[in-house]
Amino acid sequence: MTSTDNTQKPPAKDPHDLPDVSGLIVGVLGGTGDQGRGLAYRLARAGQKVIIGSRAADRAEAAAAELGLGVEGADNAECARRSDVVIIAVPWDGHAKTLEALREELTGKLVVDCVNPLGFDKQGAYALKPEEGSAAQQAALLLPGSRVTAAFHHLSAVLLQDASVEEIDTDVMVLGEVRADTDIVQALAARIPGMRGIFAGRLRNAHQVESLVANLISVNRRYKAHAGLRVTDV
Repeated sequence: MTSTDNTQKPPAKDPHDLPDVSGLIVGVLGGTGDQGRGLAYRLARAGQKVIIGSRAADRAEAAAAELGLGVEGADNAECARRSDVVIIAVPWDGHAKTLEALREELTGKLVVDCVNPLGFDKQGAYALKPEEGSAAQQAALLLPGSRVTAAFHHLSAVLLQDASVEEIDTDVMVLGEVRADTDIVQALAARIPGMRGIFAGRLRNAHQVESLVANLISVNRRYKAHAGLRVTDV
């Protein structure tokens, strides 16, 4: 007598099948800086509920009022507490200190680190190598209770803030340890017209993604451009 096992593996998940993230509240720490303000503007313009965070609540509130689109401003702690997804867009030299101070508020949150550790000298921009390996890996170590991902590194702050630009022609490389989390970040990126979120590996691969910004700065200076990236055949 023979037996057959009719158990079949479920079909592979379609990598382009992303969740509905329209109801999530997105906080942007460092939202008064150029990159953070640009991301806040684009997400809010796409219909996302956005809260800008800053060390000073009044600065965040002023920046939010300038953006309009229902954007709110708050101090960093309140921004983190009220948000479902928190984008870290602070300067590299304040990265560790900011995250350490907000460890409790960021517990349980989906954190998206978009910080690029860079140095500048007479020859231009160059990549720095954090002791932890990357800004994203530093965030993961400092925030053990958070779900840390990395994305939005290669976006032009000029284009993000330019209201006359309807679409941002670029892909967003998304890194993280848990597929459900990276899917959410990819879906957020796709809310912005012209963008796609592309999974690009685990956090151990974040350094080269962060470092590539130094190359893009060189491209932009040579060609007087606001270059982005496209991943082909995906």
